[in-house]
Amino acid sequence: MLLQRVAETQLPTPWGKFQLVGFHDPKRKQELLALIIGDVTTPEPVLARLHSECLTGDALFSLRCDCGFQLHTAMRTIAESGRGVLLYHRQEGRGIGLLNKLRAYALQDQGADTVEANHQLGFAADERDFSQCAQLFRLLGIGSLRLLTNNPHKVAALQQAGLKIIERVPLHVGHNAHNQQYLATKATKLGHWLEQSLHHPNHTACE
Repeated sequence: MLLQRVAETQLPTPWGKFQLVGFHDPKRKQELLALIIGDVTTPEPVLARLHSECLTGDALFSLRCDCGFQLHTAMRTIAESGRGVLLYHRQEGRGIGLLNKLRAYALQDQGADTVEANHQLGFAADERDFSQCAQLFRLLGIGSLRLLTNNPHKVAALQQAGLKIIERVPLHVGHNAHNQQYLATKATKLGHWLEQSLHHPNHTACE
């Protein structure tokens, strides 16, 4: 069953006024959001960010990850471009949920990295399903993207769903002394495209 477009409104932010559109997935009983600036239905590739929900980073200012920094930078970049969309993908903790993410944090406090913590809890390294997002892009009339991401799996998932990724736009922000192992694990175990300096395990200085 297709996603259902439920409501839309204007969302003024520090970076500009977005059109905020809410969708419901009746199969998964989940909600998704699209933040849109400009006309994204024209043929030119759309600057886009597929952002996975991270309550601790997005709303509670956690320095354990780079999620909140990526969200704010993507919103600012899209607003400055005058045309683009950010999909807010509500699969917390790479799909394991908020409370399991906190359990994974506790395991990380004991020395596990993010992938090891997920495995110890009985989950895959990444439980997310991006098929909803491909469907949502299509519902918005978008076929080709300039995708703001460091994650090769997002690129591959959208391409496999038939979307054209014309350009991958890097999003390297939020590096600090608290998330160096997190970022290094992203690069070495999940294949994320990160700056070379972040791959080094002894690199702990804020940037």
